[in-house]
Amino acid sequence: MCGLAAIFAHHADAKPVDAAELQRIRDHMTARGPDGAGQWLAPSGRVGLAHRRLSILDLSEAGAQPMTSADGRLTIVFNGEIYNFQALRHQLELAGAVFRSHGDTEVVLELYARHGVEGLSRLRGMFAIALWDHARHGLLLARDGYGIKPLYYADQGGCVRAASQVKALLAGGAIDTTADPAGHVGFLLWGHVPEPHTLYRHIRAVAPGGWMWWGEDGNHTQGRFFDVARTIASAPADAGIDLGAALADSVRHHLIADVPVGVFLSAGLDSTTIAALAAQAMPSERLKTITLAFDELAGTDGDEAPLAEQVAAHYGADHATCRIPAGDFAAARGQILADMDQPSIDGVNVWFVARAAHQRGLKVALSGLGGDEIFAGYDSFRQLPRLVERLRVFGWAPVLGRGFRAVSAPWLSRFTSPKWAGLLEYGTNLSDAYLLRRGLFMPWELPRVMDPEMARTGWRDLQPRLALAETIQGIHDPRLAISALESAFYMRNQLLRDADWAGMAHSLEIRVPLVDTVLLSQVVGLVKAGKPASKLDMATCARPALPDAVLARRKTGFFVPIAQWMGQPHLRGWARRIQHDVSGKWTPE
Repeated sequence: MCGLAAIFAHHADAKPVDAAELQRIRDHMTARGPDGAGQWLAPSGRVGLAHRRLSILDLSEAGAQPMTSADGRLTIVFNGEIYNFQALRHQLELAGAVFRSHGDTEVVLELYARHGVEGLSRLRGMFAIALWDHARHGLLLARDGYGIKPLYYADQGGCVRAASQVKALLAGGAIDTTADPAGHVGFLLWGHVPEPHTLYRHIRAVAPGGWMWWGEDGNHTQGRFFDVARTIASAPADAGIDLGAALADSVRHHLIADVPVGVFLSAGLDSTTIAALAAQAMPSERLKTITLAFDELAGTDGDEAPLAEQVAAHYGADHATCRIPAGDFAAARGQILADMDQPSIDGVNVWFVARAAHQRGLKVALSGLGGDEIFAGYDSFRQLPRLVERLRVFGWAPVLGRGFRAVSAPWLSRFTSPKWAGLLEYGTNLSDAYLLRRGLFMPWELPRVMDPEMARTGWRDLQPRLALAETIQGIHDPRLAISALESAFYMRNQLLRDADWAGMAHSLEIRVPLVDTVLLSQVVGLVKAGKPASKLDMATCARPALPDAVLARRKTGFFVPIAQWMGQPHLRGWARRIQHDVSGKWTPE
């Protein structure tokens, strides 16, 4: 896991690469890669690549980056892990490739040399890539299918810049920081900034499962090699999938490392199943597990520590519980906001547990993130279809829904959630109902909580209702449609991004075995074959079996008492405080 940076002056009139700017971008990401730093400039002065290294595979200098292929044709900087690199390496060796290192970076180089962008679909893992092709005189940017690893770019003045963090690009000092209204609207609407937007008009995210190419001849092309929603829509039915084997296979791949790997352990089904499968996959090692707990929840049903400790003992893990008092949050708040690459109402829990993992000497930890999205664990999977079924008739008269909302919103918001006012307008189809459920501030509230003109412009540019509807187009099973929505919006833009910035703030690589492109196709195949797997089905795949207390525990979600710590009644107040700290555009209610 690392941080990458790239600058390419692709237009003839653009200034050559400023090596000092490239270094500023790179070294803003020192926490992402404290084990080493590298920088490469082409003789032409038109392109430069830089890298910060967190050594996890091939700890020797042979694994350092930027890395150039043996024939000198390709130079790469790479962030992430390729979990099937050993199988790919074997295939490439059979085809005549000779390797000088033992990690995954050189495998990516060789795969591209032989297959070009078509080879990207063969990579199983999380990755962001910037690759300079000397023969074709062009720069390739690419990102893994789920978008687990971030990659941002800005193309201004005939020069494209790319990096693993938005704040790193800003640290270079050469990018126009004009605000993107869609990014600001998106944050207040969702509690995160939805891709491809950022808070800045000129900085965008590379699409998950996407690639972009810039050539010296001015040629700029892009494409997709993987799309979560389209994979859900097109995956074939397969009743023969062995769920236990599929889960064990994913966990086994995610354990590949040349350093110890730990597990974030809560009392929930996702992380306990991951811990069980990890312990089973590494019988000769004692698994390290870490649980986060909060003083405010001690002795209540929300305290996950006692049950997590029981699970750790059940599997013989080397366990640690990290308790966080309110004063710890107050002391760390400034650093948390500084580490937060884009504003988010979540991620504080990950920041603290990642800090605890780092203090235990870990560089890699597995997380149960993604279980709810793939195994229908959220209430949205049950509530939204029922809501739409009951309110579908109002979809034939949209003016009625808009009228009810306009009349009821002012007085309903005084004593209950403002979402109730939008039921007849947004509750008539799955995509709109999803916005209603996941929304933080409602669309009609935006002009009141931010600059009205920015709200109107941002809503127009963001087009959230259209984006949601297009995501589930062609997906007729409600469970799969909601899985696509949760994966492509909440999980990608909130949970995965939070795991990245909060983990990397402590030089910790967070791996997510339940967010895996191969596993996705397998679980979808079961659903389409009439054998939908639930969270409990997933949990019963643990060997030895999970304790009965875990299997019988009511789902509560992982609760972090941020609102109490902030003296706010709900997360909306926390969101507006974050907006103020990040952009100075907060207005008190």
